[in-house]
Amino acid sequence: MKTIGVLTSGGDAPGMNAAIRAVTRTGIYNNIRIMGIKQGYNGLIDGNIYEMNLSSVADIIHRGGTMLRTARSDEFTTEAGREKAMTVLKVFRIDGLVVIGGDGSLKGARELSKLGFPTIGIPGTIDNDLGYTDFTIGFDTTINTVIDAISKIRDTSTSHGRANIIEVMGRHCGDIALNAGLAGGAESIIVPEEGFNVEEVCKRLIQGKNRGKLHSIILLAEGIGNAYELGDEIQKYTGIETRVTILGHLQRGGSPTAFDRIIASKMGAKAVQLLIEGKTSRALGIKGNKIFDIDIDEALSIKREFDTDTYQLTKILSI
Repeated sequence: MKTIGVLTSGGDAPGMNAAIRAVTRTGIYNNIRIMGIKQGYNGLIDGNIYEMNLSSVADIIHRGGTMLRTARSDEFTTEAGREKAMTVLKVFRIDGLVVIGGDGSLKGARELSKLGFPTIGIPGTIDNDLGYTDFTIGFDTTINTVIDAISKIRDTSTSHGRANIIEVMGRHCGDIALNAGLAGGAESIIVPEEGFNVEEVCKRLIQGKNRGKLHSIILLAEGIGNAYELGDEIQKYTGIETRVTILGHLQRGGSPTAFDRIIASKMGAKAVQLLIEGKTSRALGIKGNKIFDIDIDEALSIKREFDTDTYQLTKILSI
């Protein structure tokens, strides 16, 4: 293992830079050349590749986003695109590859492994929707970003006596809404895994208003319902002025938390070590505060289990 490539793919996530830094510096420590691949699998196909050194990753551990940039690649999903990527890897004499991204990125890593190329995947996605690992890089930072937004929105909602629906990301996974809702004291949390009943949401709002509550926060995961339609229904049934805030890509930015920096650093270093050991088609994860590796096929086959216990707890605490 003389040369290792590293790329970030799919949606960016806070902590990706910490993982890139760890891959680069662990590789150089072990006398391995590190090649940065810009713009994900698109950059791999196009040969947008350069050699990295210690200075390349200086002062990036605290930065959000990804210094290597990222993109989604339709071409890479084709057999011809993957063959082209393999040719580029050979041209640049890259012996192994570290891929940082979500489920689509790991699937891409798996395809390269099937073609005989040593590849390791690191889970970097704010959605936390990979079932094999407790946490993905970027999730913790996103939760804290949402909590901060909840606090600010609660201030103005209290001043006006309003209810506020806050839509958060997560695609079809409700982990962001669930955890931010619990930590932020939301009255109702609406997630795709559990569905929702408008009457129940309205009942909670009315009960809160009757006991003197001046505001109400409703967390809505983007994978279920329309925030504006829900707001209209709530206002119609309760008479409570209801506003909608869609946080959008605000949730992807910002300096990563200590937790995200730590697991990203550990996973980046572990990825290089696995390649040195001759391992391939492995995905890294964290369970019980320990970093582990698992076959990518197995990792992608494990369905994410929704934390119903925590969901029930939010209902108890928001009475």
